[in-house]
Amino acid sequence: MPDDAPTHPREVYDLEGQETAETAFEAARARGRLHHAWLLTGPEGVGKATFAYRAARRLLGAPPSPGHGVLGADPGHPVSRQVAARSHPDLLVLEREGPDGKPRRVIPVDDARRLAEFFSKSPASAPHRVAIVDAADDLNVNAANAILKTLEEPPPRGVLLMTSHAPGRLLPTIRSRCRRLAFAAPGVDAATAFVSRRTGVNPEEALRLAHMADGAPGRALALAASGALAMDDAAREILDGLPALDAPRVLAITDAFRGGEGPRQFALLFERLSTRVHALAASRAREGFGSLDRWAEAWETLQRLPREVEALNLDRTDALFTALAELKQAAQA
Repeated sequence: MPDDAPTHPREVYDLEGQETAETAFEAARARGRLHHAWLLTGPEGVGKATFAYRAARRLLGAPPSPGHGVLGADPGHPVSRQVAARSHPDLLVLEREGPDGKPRRVIPVDDARRLAEFFSKSPASAPHRVAIVDAADDLNVNAANAILKTLEEPPPRGVLLMTSHAPGRLLPTIRSRCRRLAFAAPGVDAATAFVSRRTGVNPEEALRLAHMADGAPGRALALAASGALAMDDAAREILDGLPALDAPRVLAITDAFRGGEGPRQFALLFERLSTRVHALAASRAREGFGSLDRWAEAWETLQRLPREVEALNLDRTDALFTALAELKQAAQA
């Protein structure tokens, strides 16, 4: 299993399956009817951030590049090199990654306030000034309000590109001031082929990852890099053993909760348990089993506990055993 992280979208120059969105954006740009704010919506891992950087390069003056699609640019072009180096004076990026390179819980308000100053200036070397917010879902309340102030006063020659995995959670006033571009997952087959090309996993594992990602290639690639297959195997092992619980084996699984990747591994295990419990309950409902209340309660616990652990800094191992106790009761009901 490869352990390197997926390539950052600013360094990706190809995007498959999103030609409709790219054509719509390029047509608006070519006609001179470019909206000042674009909301790029769709599931995580379908290429929204990659599109944002592709659109940014075009707006910053990179010419079309044959073989790289509608919005493609030559990786060797000066604009592309500046974007990749995070040194272009007319591009501002707001994301959860902090100055130290570590992910933060949210995009803070101080970052969002930089937008107003950024857009108050004329482009230094490009036709436009461009800001990317990846993702708008990560803005805290104050940051979202700061973004709204920028949207209410559209900057001349300024374009804001915001990705969102769950646009329904954004402020309605933000949604109403943006033109929306929808991005759909290309499907399990495309995601399987994508993961197979980009990683060393075998075809069966690539297919599993594609299903786990609901056909979103980028999401499948991120799952491959984060060890999701191991957590899925652990979830299956736990559920197959119910109502018995192998405590030593569970403790061995929790070894993955330590270190820098601990929070991610914990979240992955709960995600895989939640998905498998949902599928199990649905199967039992189709087969006419009795009450599924206990399974529903266990599923809700699997959804709730990761949020509480993160918010309250609770012990992950204790949280897992709490969830497993409910799963055991559900299996015995």
